[in-house]
Amino acid sequence: MYTWVIMSYKKMNLQIISIVFIIATLAIAFISIFYAISTGERGLSLQQLRELMVKKQIEARGVTDQRVLQAMLKVERHKFVPELSLSSAYEDHPLPIGYGQTISQPYIVALMTELCELDGTEKVLEIGTGSGYQAAILSLLAKEVYTIEIIEPLGKQAALRLKSLGYNNVTVKIGDGYKGWPEHSPFDVIILTAAPPTIPDALLNQLSEDGGILVAPVGDYNQELIKMVRHGNTYSQKVITYVRFVPMVPGKE
Repeated sequence: MYTWVIMSYKKMNLQIISIVFIIATLAIAFISIFYAISTGERGLSLQQLRELMVKKQIEARGVTDQRVLQAMLKVERHKFVPELSLSSAYEDHPLPIGYGQTISQPYIVALMTELCELDGTEKVLEIGTGSGYQAAILSLLAKEVYTIEIIEPLGKQAALRLKSLGYNNVTVKIGDGYKGWPEHSPFDVIILTAAPPTIPDALLNQLSEDGGILVAPVGDYNQELIKMVRHGNTYSQKVITYVRFVPMVPGKE
């Protein structure tokens, strides 16, 4: 009985954090819409808005990897957001995509991708497919992308979307991201788009021993974006910045 109460309390905390996150995201979205209207950005084409996104939101904040910048320019973000959010697709904030999940802020997508140090030869594992936007970016920069989504409707929609848009080197799986994808390990890069309290051992074990890189938000309410590098059985870790992601949901036992 005591164990059940603790588990219920933890589950309630995750739900509260997710609700607060979505409310904050919507508030930021409304503010950005009014700002865009006032600055005349609503009259620009989608291509121009994408170019402006890369220049003002990403390059201006220090992302310099040209391959990452080109991928951010090429992938049409508006095709990865719900119809109601089309007008906000290139704005400087995350957007809700349903089921308590979000598509990350463009700058954070670019920053995390740059931290992966991709040269086109890598096998990448993404935890948290969402709408498929991050996977699409990765697909242009890596050899193979494997991505796991625990929410079945989101995962199925993302798989169809990625296939229809021609991202053929991406494989989507519905499953528990905490367990990773051992059948395809080791991975040169593992990237998480939801925040676990700590990095699961299963993911650390599936990271390549020869300089494998893991990029992830970590923590409950106070989250840090970290980069880990594995050499043999040694892992080095660096805190990049502070972030706010939805919690990484474990599968049901």
